[in-house]
Amino acid sequence: MNAATPTNDLTGSFVNLLLAWPAADPVLERQCRLLLLDGLAVAIAGAHELGPSILAKLAQRDVPAGPARVISKGFSTGVVQAARVNGAAMHVLDFEPMWNPPNHALSPLLPALLALAQWREASGCGAQGKALLRALAKGIEAQGRLRLASGQIEPGKLTMHPPGAVGPMAAALACAELMTLTQEQVVAAVSMAASRCGSVLANVGTMTKALHCGDAAANGVEAALLAAEGFTANVDAIGSPRGWGPALFGATFEPQHLTAALEVARAVQPGPAWKLFPSQFATHFVITAALELRANHPAVNLSEQVERIELRTPVMHYIDRPKPETGLDGKFSWQYTTAVALLDGQVEPKSFTQERRFSADVVSLLEKIVLNRDATISGRLDQMHVELKVVLRDGRELVQRCDAPLGSWTRPVGPEKIRDKARGLITEVCGGDVAARVDAIVMGEGDFEVCELMALI
Repeated sequence: MNAATPTNDLTGSFVNLLLAWPAADPVLERQCRLLLLDGLAVAIAGAHELGPSILAKLAQRDVPAGPARVISKGFSTGVVQAARVNGAAMHVLDFEPMWNPPNHALSPLLPALLALAQWREASGCGAQGKALLRALAKGIEAQGRLRLASGQIEPGKLTMHPPGAVGPMAAALACAELMTLTQEQVVAAVSMAASRCGSVLANVGTMTKALHCGDAAANGVEAALLAAEGFTANVDAIGSPRGWGPALFGATFEPQHLTAALEVARAVQPGPAWKLFPSQFATHFVITAALELRANHPAVNLSEQVERIELRTPVMHYIDRPKPETGLDGKFSWQYTTAVALLDGQVEPKSFTQERRFSADVVSLLEKIVLNRDATISGRLDQMHVELKVVLRDGRELVQRCDAPLGSWTRPVGPEKIRDKARGLITEVCGGDVAARVDAIVMGEGDFEVCELMALI
């Protein structure tokens, strides 16, 4: 089916499928608990970055009190405002999981549900923890289906940053589910959010990239709140001739993905690729190659003995940044991430500060890196590979290939690795006692109060 083919109530069919799905499988719940823990941890770690801090300042000025906690800022604000700030904080480090097709499914979704759940608990609706987990599963499912329907699978073919393109509708649906709205109201929320989708890829590498995710969360939860009050929208704003699909994706739009049989939850299969480095996911391939090369040749002084470095990668112009303008920009640079991995033997949030970006050894090594873009290598994150060659001054050539980074779909890590990551990030900001308490609440078996959880952070 192409964009010119009229659809028959696509939005309603999409909504009905997800509303009818119980999303109650124990394996799915456990996965969503792990996603919740990882999302909270990366948001805590990112909350004091400049972008989220500016957003928090404006939120506190405009709505200085409310039911929803702003992570790591010591105040609460309105539901919509908290969703925006926390969404940006959850994405700013580029440390949240990656999905296939490429997307950041947590930051446009989870902050909206957290803010809404706190409001509902404060309104006397009881503990919202398990209901939030079910809604999270449905929002992830919605985003995966919307991304498939776009027809844009390879990162190099994206016309918009995916969280801004699909996040508002998924957040609207999930929030409407959490509020137990009627089918008509859920359709209105999703259709309303369809008009609030969009994100310009030119802003990747700037503070605005994280705002794509914050805005998606805020617009999604606001759409659900408006729908609950009777606000209306076109009943098929996804599939109508001038709807989301045809307008944003044209001939690549494949609406059948939205209503395909739901056999296995996308949160479980293919599930996330867990990020162990805080940078754009494709750069994890060169980081992994660099770290493995360094480990295999411990006697080589990579800051003094290197003559030239060659990278062979897929064609991804937006991460070909030989001299990133800022540390943040370095998160989206094949060259920079290779350099810091080779020099430091690790890649962490501090790798992307201004100081590290413009340190003498990094500047010097960047001058020696040559990027060879190979159109024969797939750009799909589940099929790509990279090759790293380090040529030494004595003529030796050290070569390392990476077909998949640790944490990806073909090199999975166990839950304990992700829990360790989360506890480490939370401990650094909030201390070990808080990290242990957050882990215990989120990874327990029973229901839990979201307000109690958020009060800790």
